Amino acid sequence: MAEGVKPRVKVPRKAAAGDVITIKTLISHKMESGQRKDKDGNVIPRSIIHTFTCKFNGELVMSANLHGAISTNPYFQFEAKVPEAGDFTFEWLDDDGSVYTDQKSIAIG
Repeated sequence: MAEGVKPRVKVPRKAAAGDVITIKTLISHKMESGQRKDKDGNVIPRSIIHTFTCKFNGELVMSANLHGAISTNPYFQFEAKVPEAGDFTFEWLDDDGSVYTDQKSIAIG
């Protein structure tokens, strides 16, 4: 597991049924390309976030496949229509097998 990895997500706490909301995500992750070497000349293993998904009440809202040229601390901003109250689940998958998750609830009101 990479050190210091922290997902951050902003989702409105409330929306009206059928509203389109803006979701912002950022994950603090150094992203190692696998091309650099350490001071002893050993290749530093690749460690990038390769997949990001967002689900609402278990249904896929958005997904992205990331590749070696992705920058550190990947940021996503996207819109989603909220049909009902529920939970957004966010998941980031790392090359080293680590899975980072966050969940945010939204109420209808």
